[in-house]
Amino acid sequence: MSEKPEIWNSLPAPAGEPQVRDALAKFRTTLEMIKFEHSVFALPFALTGALLAVRGWPTWRQLLWIIVAMVAARSAAMTFNRIVDLKFDALNPRTRMRPLITGKLSLRFAAGFTAISCAVFALAASQLNALAFKLSPVALAVLLGYSYTKRFTWLSHLAIGLCLGLSPIAAWIALRGDLNLGILLLGGAVTLWVAGFDLIYACQDVDFDRREGLESFPSRYGIAAALRGSAALHVLMLVLLIAVAWIERLGWLAALGLVLVAALLIYEHRLVKPSDLSRVNAAFFTINGYISILFFLTWAADILTRRPV
Repeated sequence: MSEKPEIWNSLPAPAGEPQVRDALAKFRTTLEMIKFEHSVFALPFALTGALLAVRGWPTWRQLLWIIVAMVAARSAAMTFNRIVDLKFDALNPRTRMRPLITGKLSLRFAAGFTAISCAVFALAASQLNALAFKLSPVALAVLLGYSYTKRFTWLSHLAIGLCLGLSPIAAWIALRGDLNLGILLLGGAVTLWVAGFDLIYACQDVDFDRREGLESFPSRYGIAAALRGSAALHVLMLVLLIAVAWIERLGWLAALGLVLVAALLIYEHRLVKPSDLSRVNAAFFTINGYISILFFLTWAADILTRRPV
């Protein structure tokens, strides 16, 4: 076959092709901005709450809308956080390459994306049940309000924990329209887990937070105290999970999951020392991703293989 004439290389691209490439690039950048891959932290706990609610798999329709609600809620919260913290992100060496700072995404786009994500979340809630829809503004207020907490309280770590801790509770409400003690304790456990690893992550910004007047536990009490506080929160998390397993009458698979989670938490805390924060990202991202997935797999297996109580 003969090669194409040189003229083919000079012809313009088909109409719409550059726009498609630009749209795909913006989509990838948006996923980067909201750290979409970190959805693994909350989604397994939301699915666990759903399985506990019905003692089995929800319908595919319910599962779809729960996932849509989770992704939309997290997208709204993360994008809004990037907007609110724009000034600080531009000053912080760790965050100054984020898309809103570099200009890869505009502030107008981020605001529109936040609004659309909130609307999709409300739509998903309306497709689940009336109570979920009525409570959707409350959930959004918590998710968006977190972004302001570092301005006035060092308890902001618990605030971000609560954002993820709501995920199993929301899934339960979406399927049953009520609450019980077990699911509230599971939400509390997730809150403590997230707050604990956020304490570790915040140790990276101690000097910056002090200089800019931002509140955090490490900036107020020091890195060593923050790491001890993180360990204490994770011990309390395990206590709450044991209580949930007992209340929900789960068996040995759930117990095995707790053993694995405890082992990973111990390893996580051994990775980071007050004098050495070089492995914070491994502790924050990798280990906690494993924790959420292993927790879901073992508890889901237990729930699905036991008769309803």
